[in-house]
Amino acid sequence: MAKAYLEITLRIEEADRANAAGVYNKYKAPFLSNIKGATSKELLVRTEDVQVLHGFESVADAQAYLGSELFTKDVVVALKPYLKDNPDVSIYAVA
Repeated sequence: MAKAYLEITLRIEEADRANAAGVYNKYKAPFLSNIKGATSKELLVRTEDVQVLHGFESVADAQAYLGSELFTKDVVVALKPYLKDNPDVSIYAVA
């Protein structure tokens, strides 16, 4: 069970959402198998944006992921062409 969540909100044009979903699918398994404390990863789609909700065992694990090579060199680089602006990043602790 997740004890912390990392929520990343991305503003992506409708025409680019399939490509962005491809990035999500490509990196979901490496995230779950290689990132310390990772417990889940979900893609949430709304009309106005796309959110990726990551579950972690702790807030520290969520913060560490943001500095990981998988996030900074793989995920961010792959998503960059599809982003309309900077993503909103929030970390939540489960009460």
